[in-house]
Amino acid sequence: MHWTLGVRDWSGPLGAVLEREREVVSVEVVDDTGRLMELREEWDDLLAESEADGLFLTWEWLSTWWRHLGGDRRLFIAVVRHRGELVAIAPMTVRPPGLSSVLPFPALEFMGTGSIGSDYLDVIIRRGHESSAMKTIAECVSGMNRAIELEQIKIGGCAALEVGRLLGRCGWSVSEEETNVSRYIDLTGRSWTDYLGSLGAAHRYNFKRRLRRLRREFKVRFEASTTEEDRGPALGRLIALHRARWREFTRAFHTPGHVRFHEDFTRLACERGWLRIFTLWLDDEAVAALYALRYGKVFSFYQSGFDPAYAKFSTGLVTMGLAIESAFEEGAQEFDMLQGLEQYKERWADRVRPLGRVECYPPHLRGLIYRRAMELSRAARRAARRVLPRTIADRLALRRERVPRS
Repeated sequence: MHWTLGVRDWSGPLGAVLEREREVVSVEVVDDTGRLMELREEWDDLLAESEADGLFLTWEWLSTWWRHLGGDRRLFIAVVRHRGELVAIAPMTVRPPGLSSVLPFPALEFMGTGSIGSDYLDVIIRRGHESSAMKTIAECVSGMNRAIELEQIKIGGCAALEVGRLLGRCGWSVSEEETNVSRYIDLTGRSWTDYLGSLGAAHRYNFKRRLRRLRREFKVRFEASTTEEDRGPALGRLIALHRARWREFTRAFHTPGHVRFHEDFTRLACERGWLRIFTLWLDDEAVAALYALRYGKVFSFYQSGFDPAYAKFSTGLVTMGLAIESAFEEGAQEFDMLQGLEQYKERWADRVRPLGRVECYPPHLRGLIYRRAMELSRAARRAARRVLPRTIADRLALRRERVPRS
């Protein structure tokens, strides 16, 4: 689907810019899986030339999410070109009204949204084209005349917020909210020894003492699986140990779609050289594992698990420390622990990024109805979380992610 730029909804400076741009800018709305699959190389080349460059915006992550967890959404990927050069991608879907929500209207949202744990979702824009591309994307999404809910975005320096603010200047109702944080460690200019010395005294002592005990009582191996040959067995161990740790409370590998996602994504990540699955072995028995990804200068911790039978040895703590040491050894500049308020992340990481969402509603009665319906939907979900057993609430929340695509 090709979108024709117009200025019908804009006035003032924005309209004038679009009028000048319409002869050189084209927008293609990708709405089928086949076309998405063709964009791989172009997509990742653009991402590398953007401020949004990050693992969770790669074609590999988002196309895999679409095929396994997109559910009954429809693709709505705005691909913007300037004189034929790809300058921006807004990777979105149309989420239909569903039984898992009381919201009675479709809404635009980012690909990758949901329980898979994508952080830093955003619009991808080539450096130097930010202003015109954001205006073009605002024009494109405004033509859908639907509610826009963009979650898991980085608060500060995020193109999605700027697109929302452009819509706000044209009468849309726009709200921004901080909803979570990600914690990370800045490795730049530091050694592993320096970093250990910066940790709280009790935490540092605990890590060293636990590691010494393991080495005293067991034959210890800490191995990274990075090749296609090792990938399958390592992922299988990781999933088994994660389930052993979290049982029915896991939100990572709890549906066949989530498992298929990771089977396919780790294969692609392996091809790109991003995959790191660490296994801690004690006397040749796998007792803990950690799933990480090295993308550019950033080493991201995604998931972990350990055998509860070895909990008294703090194998999860030791595995995390050894993974951070590996990031130092690789020369990474950041160890990102990603979203979450867990206390153990606070013990390891000394930096915080706020995460949030921006919501935009069209400038008419329908928009007001959208907004009120969303507020009621969110209140209903909070109430359900309070009164329903967790397994039932999780099942309801994930219904729209269960339909796989081939």
